[in-house]
Amino acid sequence: MNPRVFLFFLMCVGLCYSQETERTHSYTFDANQFYGSIILHNPDISHLIKGHPAGVVLAYNRKTYGLEEWQQWYNYPDLGASFIYQNTNNSVLGEAYGVYAHFNFYFLKRNLQFRVAQGLAYMTNPYDRETNFRNNAYGTRILSSNYLMINYHKENIYKGLGFKAGVSIMHFSNANVKAPNTSTNTFAFTAGLTYTLEGKDTEYIRREKVKITEPIKYNLIFRTGINESDNIGHGQYPFYIFSGYADKRVGRKSAIQLGTDVFFSNFLKELIEYQSIAFPENNVDADTDFKRVGVFVGHELFINKLSVGTQLGYYVYYPFDFEGKLYNRVSLKRYFGDKVFAVVSLKSHAAAAEAVEFGIGVRL
Repeated sequence: MNPRVFLFFLMCVGLCYSQETERTHSYTFDANQFYGSIILHNPDISHLIKGHPAGVVLAYNRKTYGLEEWQQWYNYPDLGASFIYQNTNNSVLGEAYGVYAHFNFYFLKRNLQFRVAQGLAYMTNPYDRETNFRNNAYGTRILSSNYLMINYHKENIYKGLGFKAGVSIMHFSNANVKAPNTSTNTFAFTAGLTYTLEGKDTEYIRREKVKITEPIKYNLIFRTGINESDNIGHGQYPFYIFSGYADKRVGRKSAIQLGTDVFFSNFLKELIEYQSIAFPENNVDADTDFKRVGVFVGHELFINKLSVGTQLGYYVYYPFDFEGKLYNRVSLKRYFGDKVFAVVSLKSHAAAAEAVEFGIGVRL
């Protein structure tokens, strides 16, 4: 399965499985218009920053009231789905159509809404060697995409209508599944309306907080996928990653991690051979080992059967220099029972993505 499709599917499954068993919740819809600019995160896309992107964000939201304990931990968030249309106002980049699953989290007496969304986007004008060679941002027509939105949010001011206004950041990338992949990030101002459907009034369920304690757990994960070096046309290659780590729960929401990764990234084989021939001044031996070993520390944030992981790693075995010795990983994990989980991760070196990894693991 394409890793971008798997990522979106995993989050949707997580939302579906977190449905409350009783239909005592209400629903809202919101429509937002946005206008902004593409952020210059990489000098290689400076020629693409011309117009100001504009578009709309449409969303469906389902409120939670605490029928499941985790909802109280996070101040009763919304679960939802959204759609984005973005016109980059740049003929080279074209337009984007995205579909997402999202959470809305609330702060400041529920007047401040923070949305986190992950999904897929369809780009109308990706890179083409002959017809659109200037578009080095999008190497494929289907991209992974996510966005963050923070709004002042006021519902049901008059007959179900309310309003919201704030800022958002929208990211489009294929995570080096295929070059080029310089990607774009749009910073935008947003404003819109909300509409609350009439429903049964439901009070928030509040439970006494119970301390969660666990012994140290041990995790084994196998990850795989395909990716390509930044050199256009060098081809896509599979990679394989074996990881093991220990984690310790430190509260209802969090666990800390310590572990190691072993990387078998076949695109590096081709890159090593290419550099040994094309750049002899770099003194790269064609027989240089392509494997890497890293150690990492991490954090896992538990949200019902879903969790979000962040890891910072350092290569202790690093025979070929590629993007530096530090790496980072952001993961979305879905548990099936108490031990087995599926995971999708984005591995990067700072802001330079290396691969989307998808895999399966056990927590013992």
